[in-house]
Amino acid sequence: MRLDGLWIGQVAMAALMNVAFAFAVGSALLGAWLAKDAQAKVSPARPAWLRAQRSMLTATVVLVLADLGWLLYQAASMSGVALPQAFAVIPTALGQIHVGYAWAVAFIGALVLLLTAMSSHAGTVRNALLWLAVIAIAGGKASLGHAADAGMASAAIGVHTLHVLATTVWGGLVVAAGLAVLPALGTSTARGMLIRTAMQVSNVSLVAVAVVLVTGIIDAVRGTGGTFEAIEVSTWGHVLILKLALVAMALVIGGLNRFSALPRLRRTASTMDAYTFTNLLYLEALAMLGVFVAAAALSHSMPAFALPG
Repeated sequence: MRLDGLWIGQVAMAALMNVAFAFAVGSALLGAWLAKDAQAKVSPARPAWLRAQRSMLTATVVLVLADLGWLLYQAASMSGVALPQAFAVIPTALGQIHVGYAWAVAFIGALVLLLTAMSSHAGTVRNALLWLAVIAIAGGKASLGHAADAGMASAAIGVHTLHVLATTVWGGLVVAAGLAVLPALGTSTARGMLIRTAMQVSNVSLVAVAVVLVTGIIDAVRGTGGTFEAIEVSTWGHVLILKLALVAMALVIGGLNRFSALPRLRRTASTMDAYTFTNLLYLEALAMLGVFVAAAALSHSMPAFALPG
């Protein structure tokens, strides 16, 4: 790992990919949950549903552009040339068996996801394509990381793909709901829909968090080579500690919301309790943005087990 402008740019593109992918998936789930109530133009759910649709479209456009930006930085990094000259190296970068195949899978998935976001018809075929695209993107992103060192058809790739999917669902719901969608359900007439959607966000996030923790532990053990000393002496280990701290922060805030703010909101349906829930969700979303940035830096740092000695 060489800490220079190219590395920083590549990590920035990877972080943008993480955030955009999560935002798109979270918006897709929220849009599906609100779709039925949003059919009537005067429905209180319609503004939130429209936000979910627009958020998904915007996020998928950003994802496609970030994918292209990452490839450019990868070409420059692998060839040692300046960024403007890296365009000529892109075919070589794509010709690499590992990087080229993984990037192509993720990019094709992003294009399909963009097409589904642009589609105005929500049917079985569209939904199937959407979730196939999500799985392809997660698999491609997982294969761009250190899990691919064990082989493209390895258990490590499968575990890390599941980790990426679960983190994307959890973080995507929190970020899309907290920063874009649920604030549109702030009126008293939409309070019932806010409570129902909040319950869906909380329940799905709880399942996703359980998967994140299990797969994350497996990934961490593989990355350290089974020794905690490797965490202390490596940059990878320090970034891992930062990521774990941000995850812990998000878990604490999410726990406060699920076990304190949300039950109180269900009992009272008051404006003050609705604000408490959405404010906590907003803070959890900020923590998850930090998690996605740390994850990008982690995937572009040399794992502890690979360090000399």
